[in-house]
Amino acid sequence: MKTTYIRLSIATALLLGIYSCKKGEVSTTELDAYATADSAAVVTSDSISSVATMKVKDKQFIKTADVNMEVKDVYEATISIEKSVQELGGFVTQSNLQSNVVSEDTYNTSNEDAVLVKKYQTENSMQLRVPTEKLGELLTLINDKKLFLNSRSINAEDVTANIKYSALEAQRNKKTTDNIAQMKVNKDKVTMGDDNMKEGNSQQFQSMNMTDQLKYSTIDIFIKEPKLRTAEIAVTNTKSIDDKYKFAFVYSAKSAFVEGYYLIQKIVVGLITVWPLILIGAAIVYFLRKRKPAKKETTTEI
Repeated sequence: MKTTYIRLSIATALLLGIYSCKKGEVSTTELDAYATADSAAVVTSDSISSVATMKVKDKQFIKTADVNMEVKDVYEATISIEKSVQELGGFVTQSNLQSNVVSEDTYNTSNEDAVLVKKYQTENSMQLRVPTEKLGELLTLINDKKLFLNSRSINAEDVTANIKYSALEAQRNKKTTDNIAQMKVNKDKVTMGDDNMKEGNSQQFQSMNMTDQLKYSTIDIFIKEPKLRTAEIAVTNTKSIDDKYKFAFVYSAKSAFVEGYYLIQKIVVGLITVWPLILIGAAIVYFLRKRKPAKKETTTEI
């Protein structure tokens, strides 16, 4: 009897030990799962804001984002972002890539050649449209391209009330249309019908625009390179060309002789043009000279 009790005690202890080990294994697995889940949550939180992926029951949001960051290569980042947008089912509505020249200097390397050195900074202003459910994924891909994030804002505008109000306005417009249809045909009916149709078209346009904004989120992106780039462009040494043709003695002497010859012609032509004045002047001089001896003779006789 005593032996049987000892055996039962040992068996019980073994079962309790095995159970404890299994329980320890389960607890470890659960902790690992929690740790993995927490890590995933941290990664998601660091990559994108919860605003980008937020979903609330019975709520509709128009989501927009604005990103300003510095990248290693603007052109490469632009191509990568545009490709990612297309793969996510979106499209690019604006991409304005440009290089702002900071300085520009020319250095002569020989009598014929020179090098034009430009220092510049490249930037791009982009606007993207992407399916709203893909906004968070796109922002994560964009975030991977950054060297430094200057700013990022993500907005989720609650338009649930606007949608309900638009539906009520559509019902009101339809009722107005039915009421106008029951009126007698006259000038006022035509005018009211046109105004009501115009209002209905405006409401329909607003509804279509809101539907588009709900379906596709708009992202404005500004990217630039933090450091200046340099470009070396081979050009002609213009200074040596200017010095070569700055003064040619033979050509200049010939030109001076020709210009002198034309000057003489101009003087002769000018004198011919004023010949009446020359003739009058000569006559006046002649008469003045002729009168002077006559006055002297008259004085001597007295």
